Amino acid sequence: MAIIGAAMASCTSNLKLNENNIDAIVEAMTLEEKAQLIIGVGMPGIPVDQPVIGASDAGKVPGAAGFTATIERLGIPAIALCDGPAGLRISPTREGDSQTYYCTHFPIGTLLASTWDTELVKKVGTAMGNEVLEYGGDVLLAPAVNIHRNPLCGRNFEYYSEDPVVTGKIAAAYIEGIQSNGVGTSIKHFAFNSQETNRMNNNALIDVRTMREIYLKGFEIAIKEAQPWTVMSSYNYINGTYTSESKDLLTGVLRDEWGFKGTVMTDWFGGANGADQVAAGNDMLQPGRQTQYNDIVKAVNEGTLSIDDVNTSVKRILTLIVKSPTFKAYQYSNKPDLKAHAQITRQSATEGMVLLENKGALPFGANVKNVAVFGNTAYSWIAGGTGSGDVNRAYTVNLIDGLKGAGYSVNDGLKESYLAWFEKEEQANAEINNERRQSFLPSLLPREMKIENSVLAKEAQAQDIALIVIGRLSGEGSDRNLAGDFELSKDETELIKNVTTAFHARGKKAVVVLNIGGVIETASWKNIPDAVLCAWQGGQEGGNSVADVLSGKANPSGKLTMTWPVKYYDHPSSKNFPLGKKAAMLNMKFDGQTRSDEKDVDYTQYEEGIWVGYRWFNTKNTKVSYPFGYGLSYTSFEYSNAAIKSEGNAIIVTVDVKNTGKVAGKEVVQLYVSAPKGAVEKPSSELKAFAKTETLEPGASTSVTLKVNASDLTSFVPAENAWVLDEGEYIFCVGASSRDIKAKLNAKLGSWKKQASMAFTAR
Repeated sequence: MAIIGAAMASCTSNLKLNENNIDAIVEAMTLEEKAQLIIGVGMPGIPVDQPVIGASDAGKVPGAAGFTATIERLGIPAIALCDGPAGLRISPTREGDSQTYYCTHFPIGTLLASTWDTELVKKVGTAMGNEVLEYGGDVLLAPAVNIHRNPLCGRNFEYYSEDPVVTGKIAAAYIEGIQSNGVGTSIKHFAFNSQETNRMNNNALIDVRTMREIYLKGFEIAIKEAQPWTVMSSYNYINGTYTSESKDLLTGVLRDEWGFKGTVMTDWFGGANGADQVAAGNDMLQPGRQTQYNDIVKAVNEGTLSIDDVNTSVKRILTLIVKSPTFKAYQYSNKPDLKAHAQITRQSATEGMVLLENKGALPFGANVKNVAVFGNTAYSWIAGGTGSGDVNRAYTVNLIDGLKGAGYSVNDGLKESYLAWFEKEEQANAEINNERRQSFLPSLLPREMKIENSVLAKEAQAQDIALIVIGRLSGEGSDRNLAGDFELSKDETELIKNVTTAFHARGKKAVVVLNIGGVIETASWKNIPDAVLCAWQGGQEGGNSVADVLSGKANPSGKLTMTWPVKYYDHPSSKNFPLGKKAAMLNMKFDGQTRSDEKDVDYTQYEEGIWVGYRWFNTKNTKVSYPFGYGLSYTSFEYSNAAIKSEGNAIIVTVDVKNTGKVAGKEVVQLYVSAPKGAVEKPSSELKAFAKTETLEPGASTSVTLKVNASDLTSFVPAENAWVLDEGEYIFCVGASSRDIKAKLNAKLGSWKKQASMAFTAR
């Protein structure tokens, strides 16, 4: 083989890759070169076997997650694959270089989705994509669009929603924004990656209807509407097969049914057998391992892997390369406009914050000038989650600095006490946090500092209002806990009670600000303070963004994209989730381990089926702390003149929205549909469309149009292997949330069916 390859090389030395000769390049490549292009070039610092041949311009973008191989004789350059999705993740410093290469940390995915504003998300994506371009990147490994199956999934901060329509529409806008710069995206993790515990080897056991309606639908919407350049397969198994080795998923559903034309890559070190991955339609195996290279070459030589499958993967990779800025020799500046992008992240963060409670405490009135601030993360603000979703940024604005910048006075004595407390806690947790950081896991946050009653009384006398900040950190590689994470710790609960009591005794108000990445328990304490603002994690400008909302400079218009249960065990997935299980990422083998049968670790039964989030809570009429789609405003809105009509195979719903309050604001209009009985049981209603108004001044109105196609109303019927629209009367519900319905409209629809082109069976 080596002699044949050498002969080929001598005969084709003048052939260089361009967009019109990909087939000729593939024909000219040796099997070894093809295998090398497929597997990538390894990852510095990771102690696994490395590829055997090929060179890479890996120094081009230090800190990039991966590269493709350079094949100089055929003019094939290496392209850079860079982590996201809250911003470009590269090394901020470089050896022998005094300059810094910081990137903008934008809001986390959950916050962006909570804006319900596709145009705003597209704007954020455009700014993010510009940094990828100007720092020499080619593909951003984002967005992450897995479903919030359970509130304790450690990576929910990167994901958008428990609902696939919100997920798909927000992801499509994000992709369009990034790719408008001429760089690519990699929508991930395809699919069923809804827990971090044993994520590299967990076997997700899911029925076919649930797969298609819940866990694949968001991907389908985004891929069809925005055409991402690449798709990233997930680590986990689906019904006994690694997703990166599932031909049903990667070829049958993704390509044959959805028409995806781009490249599929693995998550880093995902899957086991390189030949099986290529045969399934997983084109690129990142960052590459010697064993995968050997698998491919051996299987082709032995006839167990078709060279046609290899050639197909190579063509897809080359098609990706010729679209890239690197191939087009773009002269990147290394100087994106970080100041302009900081303003974009600051403004976007305000629109995704969700006002949960407000008894007249927000926005701050003219009488509020001095603010008492309690809670660790007020002084050490959490910009986002950890792992590949983190960003090496120049700074993070904490809430104290944000308040001062907005003209408020903050007691520096409290600040000094908190900083001294942080130093003590950091020393106590140093060893375990060092181990966690090395393992890509989130650090432990300091315990909440106890505040003496005498200090509280003094603050209540001297200050005009109290802020109590509750923070949570989560990240890649581990799931969250129940005690002290989903639930407040005893110290946190006492802090809220004691601060509120002290300030109420002086006739003053107390506000809780949540600096969190995912759902926490609120039912037991939310009525104690005078307001609760879910600020999420708004990126590097977070403190400024929160101050903008507290002061009234910005009116919060975010709404929840997930249900907040009264208790964790009210959640339907709680019966089948690895609560408290220990399976850190560092203990997982990269090529498949010998699995035992530990429930929710080695396998997870998605027993709840389609009954995810509000589909369960609303159908069963279960009490919740906050429903899906919920969010308050500093103003009020009136809905009127709801109307419905048909246009071809689409239903068009219109409604007028008027700002009836005293300040300008935006409203999120949501359309839920209740279907008649059919071949399968259905939720009481499902979100099918949404829109956010422009800013409405007091007294102003706008007309909102919501469109639903007949295909959007179908259910998947496994017995028929088809998407089926049942004949009968459908109720179209216009709402301000899933439980705040403003108008109901009826429409009789005929039956409709679309056969699935292949049977993705649950084995």
